[in-house]
Amino acid sequence: MITLRQLRYLQALARHRHFGRAAEACAVTQPALSMQIRELEKELDVELIDRRPGDAALTEIGVLVAKRGDEVLAAARDLVDFARHQGRLFEGELKLGVIPTLAPYLLPKLLPLLQASHPDLVVKLRESQTKSLVEELVAGDLDAVMLALPAPEADVEVIRLIEDPFLLAVPAGDPHPETARVSAQDVDHSRLILLEQGHCLRDQALAFCPPEKLAMQLSLGAASLATIMQMVASGYAVTLLPEVAIDAEVRDERIKLLRFAAPEPSRTIGLAFRRTSPRKQDFVALGRLVVEAMAGDRPRPTRATTHAV
Repeated sequence: MITLRQLRYLQALARHRHFGRAAEACAVTQPALSMQIRELEKELDVELIDRRPGDAALTEIGVLVAKRGDEVLAAARDLVDFARHQGRLFEGELKLGVIPTLAPYLLPKLLPLLQASHPDLVVKLRESQTKSLVEELVAGDLDAVMLALPAPEADVEVIRLIEDPFLLAVPAGDPHPETARVSAQDVDHSRLILLEQGHCLRDQALAFCPPEKLAMQLSLGAASLATIMQMVASGYAVTLLPEVAIDAEVRDERIKLLRFAAPEPSRTIGLAFRRTSPRKQDFVALGRLVVEAMAGDRPRPTRATTHAV
């Protein structure tokens, strides 16, 4: 009989590709984890792991079994949530993932509201890039994820929260007056610096650039908006900055912000969760709190609406 423990061990092995690290992540000994994987292989009558020195790659069938195992583990967690949270709002634990271009700007406003309204709720935060967060969400390691839409996964549901416009951040000596409305053609692509590959904000900013400019593949990228804004302040760069980041990132008088002409480029911030999760009422309530938290900075928040993607 296949056990949830065996599937959890296979999940860890798929993630870490090493028996020792997988065992450490599961808080068990390596021989115990290895034995359970062997038992799973025996039960399924297939070889799941390609065992090599210093590496433990999944076989082709192992990848497929691990994916189905993730679905089983997520369903088991949803079953537990269903039993524990029936008719009760925000009880127990909430494992929340947030993308790096949102976490430092939203969480300081959101968490005090969440604590004040639900003091018994334990929030566990995970900050990472979209791809990793969605994978953990689908696998059941996270309950919900705050990210820029669309979510790159077909089996999740999302709540649309707010529209987050982009502004053009330029050195203070830029000739455009602060009251000017600029266009994509006004962006100096020779000095445009965005976040490094893997950040969805980079892709969203590039999508706004004129197609002919995209032929100039950007060779420079930074790991954080803070680094980019220092480069703008020093006169070295220009960038597209999401409005939610203004208060935290624009504190230097050497930086000027310019708004784009309508239609302004923007990203849609949303909350994603598994379609099978029984905690939808929690996520709807969380979405309302996010809109409330950002209302002071954002006079035009969109109404929270839910749809499947």
